Amino acid sequence: MTMSTTLRPIDHNDMPFLYQVYAGTRQEELVMVDWTPEQKAAFLDQQFSAQHQYYQEHYHNSRFDIIVWNQVPVGRLYVARWSEEIRIIDIAILPKYRHRGIGTSLLADLMYEASQAGRPLTIHVEKVNPALRLYERLGFQPIDDRGVYWFMEWRPRPTTVAPISSVPFVATDN
Repeated sequence: MTMSTTLRPIDHNDMPFLYQVYAGTRQEELVMVDWTPEQKAAFLDQQFSAQHQYYQEHYHNSRFDIIVWNQVPVGRLYVARWSEEIRIIDIAILPKYRHRGIGTSLLADLMYEASQAGRPLTIHVEKVNPALRLYERLGFQPIDDRGVYWFMEWRPRPTTVAPISSVPFVATDN
């Protein structure tokens, strides 16, 4: 069976799912605090609403997509495409769908797009985010320390192929 990943634009009906994805990104952090379940839920509600509103207000003309894997919504991918860079605003996958190559595949697609456009691909990554290792493995480099975040960048490598006529011919005796 072939596994397929697609993207579709978010709409107002997706808010409960987007909240679930956001909450999934905060699970490890909330285990550390001595709050009641109600306090945790109130915190997540407030933080999700603030983040969603900020993204909508500050990233006009960006793509806000649901990640769909095998016809099941599994995460979100928000991307801004500017003339000077392609910015991953946010990528998040529900915990039970992580480590299946979904994020890596999406990042590879964005790296290909950036390469074709001749633009860097950038993202803010929390310094304690386990996905930081993935970004480093894919060639993202920290270019600015922004407190709890690294501002990271991946740049397409220029391909320089010598014309055939300039490649020296070496005869071998075989």
